[in-house]
Amino acid sequence: MCPDIISLGELLVEIMRSNVDIPHGRIGAIYKGPFPSGAPAIFIDSAARMGRQFNLSTGFIGVVGDDEFGECIINKLKNDRVDISQIKVLKDSTTGIAFNQYNSDGSRKFIFAAGAAGKTSPHDIKENYFSKIKSLHIMGSALSISESSREACYKALKIAKQKNPSVIVSFDPNIRPEMLDLNTIRRICKPVLKETDILMPSGEEAEMLAGVKGEKEASIKLLEMGSKLVVLKQGKEGCMIFSSENLDGVKVSGFKVNQVDPTGAGDSFGGAFMVGYLVDWELVKIAKFANAVGALKVAKFGPMPDTTYDEVLELIKANESEIE
Repeated sequence: MCPDIISLGELLVEIMRSNVDIPHGRIGAIYKGPFPSGAPAIFIDSAARMGRQFNLSTGFIGVVGDDEFGECIINKLKNDRVDISQIKVLKDSTTGIAFNQYNSDGSRKFIFAAGAAGKTSPHDIKENYFSKIKSLHIMGSALSISESSREACYKALKIAKQKNPSVIVSFDPNIRPEMLDLNTIRRICKPVLKETDILMPSGEEAEMLAGVKGEKEASIKLLEMGSKLVVLKQGKEGCMIFSSENLDGVKVSGFKVNQVDPTGAGDSFGGAFMVGYLVDWELVKIAKFANAVGALKVAKFGPMPDTTYDEVLELIKANESEIE
């Protein structure tokens, strides 16, 4: 299979505190899990579930360990019709794990056991797999987790552009200051930013990448740095879209839901946004759709929900909007 939409990078399971403000060090406190995760995998799973309606195919390149955690990730992606032929199972490694602590102020604290998560390498990038590519998605976390993963992303970008000069490159910076210093983050993101069509940062990430204060000012700077579209993710407030045609940005409000678990909302948003973009919807319609997907993710526990296209339409309809 040669997919329309490809992403690559870390695959891991997430094991989460079931209640807020419970430190990882609390002996005997309860976790929930495992839940299939990894930012680029959440993205591609969302794209697969939303893109099915339009016959858009998806594929993922990554590595898991030879264990039941790896099996549960692969099974989730496979069940949601992501092509898993390029996911490698390493016999002498364990699948990556992220232990997640939620805090009442909205922050999270992670303990990572990287395992196989950072072992994607340039050797895993097969040129023929990109022969029908329409969209390539890269995550900053995949650039940060290891040098081999970073080089795999750079190679994927090069091949995607060679195979399809019109390929749409989307990039979510997903900056992890706990992994690398800001100067290093900017350096490793630069080759991707130069080729990015759709950039999907948070306001804080935009400011860090652009090196300027203010979400609007940072977004304009990022457009000047090469991105054609900056989609500023604003959580429950929705998003803003900046382009050279609209430097003031277009605000698209979010949807009110009962928050159960925010993990993966931005990545789910990204997958849905790219589906709408590839089927050539106008930008506000795309943003409403993606906001609804992100909101429905927040209402479910675990990074990769089972949200369907019809459920997204129902939420939009309930808020007196329309999606065809």
